Amino acid sequence: MQTRLTSEFWVRAYLARLRLSDIPAFVVQRGAEAAGAVLIKQNPLDGSACLWQRTMSLDGGREWAQLATGPEADVDAAIARQRGFDPDIWVIEVEDRDGRTLLDEIGLSE
Repeated sequence: MQTRLTSEFWVRAYLARLRLSDIPAFVVQRGAEAAGAVLIKQNPLDGSACLWQRTMSLDGGREWAQLATGPEADVDAAIARQRGFDPDIWVIEVEDRDGRTLLDEIGLSE
C-alpha cells in the first residue's frame, strides 16, 4: 500500500524545493488541505504559460500531464474552467524564464 501525502504537505514541500533552486513560485489558489488537486502554471514571463496537472497513469502510477499551453490569458481561462467544476484545487504559479518547474525531479515526478 502506498502512502499518500496531503495536498497541503506536497505543496509546501514543492515550494521549498523551488526556493532551494531560486525559482519564484506563489500559491494563487489554496485548495482542500487533504486531497485537493494541484495545478502548476509555469510562467516564463514572456506572455505565454503552460498548465500541468497530476494524473493517474495507465499502470496506476502518478504523472504530470499538460492541460494547456499558449498565451497566458488562454491558460488562465483553462484554470478558471477547472475552478468552475473543482473549487478545491490548488493553483501554484511558477515564474521562471527558462521554463523550469522541477516536476521531473525525483519525489515530484512520482
